[in-house]
Amino acid sequence: MTILAGVDIGGTKCAASLAVLEGDEITILSKVRFPTSGTPDQVIDRLIDEVNNLKLKHKLSGIDAVGISCGGPLNSRDGIILSPPNLPDWDNIEIVAKLEERFQIPVALQNDANAGAMAEWRWGAGKGTTNMIFLTFGTGMGAGLILNGQLYSGTNDLAGEAGHIRLENDGPVGFGKAGSFEGFCSGGGIARLARKKAEEALQLGEKPAFCQNYNELRNITAKKVGEAAQAGDETANDVFRVVGKELGRGVSILIDILNPEKVIIGSIFGRQQSLLEPLLREELEKEAIGLSLSVCEIIPAGLGESIGDYASFSVAMMALEK
Repeated sequence: MTILAGVDIGGTKCAASLAVLEGDEITILSKVRFPTSGTPDQVIDRLIDEVNNLKLKHKLSGIDAVGISCGGPLNSRDGIILSPPNLPDWDNIEIVAKLEERFQIPVALQNDANAGAMAEWRWGAGKGTTNMIFLTFGTGMGAGLILNGQLYSGTNDLAGEAGHIRLENDGPVGFGKAGSFEGFCSGGGIARLARKKAEEALQLGEKPAFCQNYNELRNITAKKVGEAAQAGDETANDVFRVVGKELGRGVSILIDILNPEKVIIGSIFGRQQSLLEPLLREELEKEAIGLSLSVCEIIPAGLGESIGDYASFSVAMMALEK
């Protein structure tokens, strides 16, 4: 029996959790969330305290490894968080060294897309594959790559930044680039695209279900647009027609380059699969190499909305294997 601790650091909230690993089976024991507020040292101290509290709660004699999942950029080899845009003041934070000093056990760090890919590969829809791609498709769009049976992170941890691919000359801005994969296929990108289409509809005297007047433009979210599309709102469905087409284009590029067995897509795809999958597949048939597409399955994340809970444990497994 192996006891793993998981630490998830996000722009608005953090989480500390414990799990038991027996063979290939993992069972989550407990999880605690709290806001990401204060200095980096204060947040890290709180995470350490929460892990210790969970250890006491479950009367455990020890923990075998800690895994940290965090948005990039970061240096996973040296265990350093490098100024992520969603974590102001987190500049060159040597987090692995800090946690190793406090816990005296193996600690590892990975970006959230890589951590999610490893979780899906070990325990989710990617189990048993040799070559797979995991797409986050949440707040942003990132990719974790499992190639030849191991995580591929590139020369300096920047492999898999699929969100930066430009799909159109113009479009919503994502990853600092208009018309990018992240611009069209992310929570923020969907909201920006919906805002533009809602404004056009309001100018024509129409009232989309997710935005009844100009004052509501600033409150548009991907969730609201998805709910409106599921209920049949035409403007919302128009947004998802664009998103589905661009998702197909982005996935086609990845299939053509990497020839995976599976492309596993998280978050928004799982919630809006009925809207997005027909459009995705229509575009794949047009754009991807037929032989590559014929051996590739495109599916939602097997761990569903719980993938974030498992991601940091997959990194803890990497710490044990170092």
